[in-house]
Amino acid sequence: EQALYNGAMAGLSLDGTRFFYENPLESAGKHHRWIWHHCPCCPPNIARLLASVGSYMYAIAEDEIAVHLYGESKARFDLAGAKVKLSQQTRYPWDGAIHFDVALDHPARFALSLRIPEWAEGAALSVNGEKLDLQPVVIDGYARIERDWKSGDKVDLSIPLTARKLFANPLVRQDAGRTALMRGPLVYCVEETDNGEGLNGITLSADVSQAKTSEIAGLRGAVALDLPISRDTADWGAALYRTSPPAAKQASARFVPYPFWDNREPGEMLVWVRAGEARGE
Repeated sequence: EQALYNGAMAGLSLDGTRFFYENPLESAGKHHRWIWHHCPCCPPNIARLLASVGSYMYAIAEDEIAVHLYGESKARFDLAGAKVKLSQQTRYPWDGAIHFDVALDHPARFALSLRIPEWAEGAALSVNGEKLDLQPVVIDGYARIERDWKSGDKVDLSIPLTARKLFANPLVRQDAGRTALMRGPLVYCVEETDNGEGLNGITLSADVSQAKTSEIAGLRGAVALDLPISRDTADWGAALYRTSPPAAKQASARFVPYPFWDNREPGEMLVWVRAGEARGE
């Protein structure tokens, strides 16, 4: 899921006309998607992958349906001697509420297994409005609901989508002292179009769980995260070094989903920002 969102989807512009061959985690503003790639296998391959995502969402066994990916969809299955239709309604990954309607031509017993992401702390599950205890039914990362199903049954999965920090192994020296921001399966980044120049002057504060969310105009319902930061305010001019640390002020920064970067005005982009407490002047 994380590879599809942050690796594959980032390679294609929202209008489907431009392509990345690689996915940088920092840009000075000169890295943009191409209209075409000199190796012409790449653009159709990424387009084909995104167009086939539906085939990765569900899997079926003799007596079990597994839901691997969450997104608005309908699927039909033949299992346990019945014809089953599963309808999924959700705004995931912008909202963690996922609803399933089950329809069968006659009652049947089988298991419905729903993937519970490793990062999804506090996930909740209910069938026909009755809350289930997740702990005893989660097997290898999937909540397995085995029961006698009938047409009209409803399943609701709630996955909390709170912002969280990600830290790199110290052996990745380029990321030492830095942190990346995630919400749900999505990696987030800062762009110059929202935050101005000098993104390396941003230091992310310690607590990101209370990030404010809002819809980003022009990015098809994508959700931004607005967070308190501290930001260097010193005018370095032509100086490379100084004996005093740069002054900083408390401010706010807007983080946007990395897969959607470089779809608006060109400019700087940064995924790994400096980590630490917010500082005042």
